Amino acid sequence: MSARALSADAKDALARTPVENPHCRAALRDGLLIYGRGPSGSVFRTQRAAVARLLWSLLDDRKAHPIRRTLGKRLQRLPVYEIEVAFERPRKPATRCDRRMEIRGAFLACGSLAAPARGYHLEFVPPDEAATLRLVSLLRAEGLRPKTSLRKGRRIAYFKDVDQIALVLAAIGASQALFALEDVRALKETKNRIHRLVNTEAANVDRAASAAASQRRWISLLADAFGLRNLSAPLREIAELRLAHPTETLAELGRRCSPEVKKSTVNGRLAALLRLAKALGERKPPQE
Repeated sequence: MSARALSADAKDALARTPVENPHCRAALRDGLLIYGRGPSGSVFRTQRAAVARLLWSLLDDRKAHPIRRTLGKRLQRLPVYEIEVAFERPRKPATRCDRRMEIRGAFLACGSLAAPARGYHLEFVPPDEAATLRLVSLLRAEGLRPKTSLRKGRRIAYFKDVDQIALVLAAIGASQALFALEDVRALKETKNRIHRLVNTEAANVDRAASAAASQRRWISLLADAFGLRNLSAPLREIAELRLAHPTETLAELGRRCSPEVKKSTVNGRLAALLRLAKALGERKPPQE
């Protein structure tokens, strides 16, 4: 799913989520107007028809505030929906539900959510710095830690931590986007776990192959300097098995012994062969 589709779907779903409590509806209306105003300060603008209809439904005098549809100035010429509303910024909400409704309004008006497959990123681009500082204060009151930066002269608030993004989406009731985020996170974690296991297994195979090659060199040295026939039966058996089966693991060599022995026993016998080879005066195994 693209970033545009994810944000659009999340906003459309939120815009259609009913809000019954009157003071919550007022807080949502205020959030839309605070964070969705255009340069004139009295015109609300959005590219989502569902968001425009939501604001229109929250106004007291709907007939006096019709929705206008215009074409945007950018290359895609996407439609823009406008509602002209005279508005004075209210005080910050005092209750948790109203605070969350205003944050929901901020997301609907100026928020965007990146597709998780491309990296976790949730940002808000309010119309002015005062609105950004107000939003940051509301988010911090929820126990969240938004970051801010300047982009083209506008201060934005954003999150890149997936846990923080999940908390924001949960707080504003964006369950659809939250489920999509968690699905991708679970998939990524599974893939990462598989990659770690594969890498670990590959490293183990490399170490085992290197150890087996070293063992064969020492055994060859021992055969030339001492003779395998002069070894005890258990050591001679494991030496011959290692030379005959250079790629097998210790456990596989143990199953070939007669009688069958454990991996630890095979390791002990190979270690004894190594000590014996070194005792003959050699400090390093010969190079292949």
